[in-house]
Amino acid sequence: MGMRITNEQADTAAEAAVKQLADRFGSADVVATVEHHANAHKMAFVRLTVPPQHWPAVAKSLRFDSGVNYCSMVTGTHFPEGGAERGWEVVYHLMRQPVTDQAPNTNTVHVAEELKGDAIPLEFEVIVTLPQTDSPSVPSVQSVWVGADWNEKETWDLVGIQFEGHENMHRVLNPHDSPEGFHPLQKQHKIRYHDFNEMYDDAQGFGRKPTDEGRVK
Repeated sequence: MGMRITNEQADTAAEAAVKQLADRFGSADVVATVEHHANAHKMAFVRLTVPPQHWPAVAKSLRFDSGVNYCSMVTGTHFPEGGAERGWEVVYHLMRQPVTDQAPNTNTVHVAEELKGDAIPLEFEVIVTLPQTDSPSVPSVQSVWVGADWNEKETWDLVGIQFEGHENMHRVLNPHDSPEGFHPLQKQHKIRYHDFNEMYDDAQGFGRKPTDEGRVK
């Protein structure tokens, strides 16, 4: 019984997904390409570059037309010197997986090499670039993928990118009483270390010493 799809299956699935996306969104500045991982297997995946205003429509198409059923991660990056058009970037890591809603006490067996069409597992990397601004924002896809809920929270908490329409946004990694506007992965924050004591830049409004002050880390 096969445990891994072949490179040919992955290439075929990725090319079909790119064509489907190009046919539907090619005129909306959505760019989809087939890429390959740099590891030993060189498995194909789909990379999309999506303008923020078109992201909700593309997300729904991926979920309901292409069978992309899992959001594994969301990452955000601050580019203070990236130019007017690239101040921030959000990347969604998505997957299409053939096993869904497995009932308790049952099992589904797939032979990897026999999977076809939308049943072939496939990775998607979606890049949403935002311009230079003091209030970066991208539409939330929490309603499309349950997995986006926590991941969008984490990205806002650490990077400060807002997700429009996200319900129940709150701190998940930083203390809940962190000062408003404090997002440690923004490049203007300067976190310094002195004698193993973690000190935060007072200019960011985080004047308190951490609870583990004096502890050797």
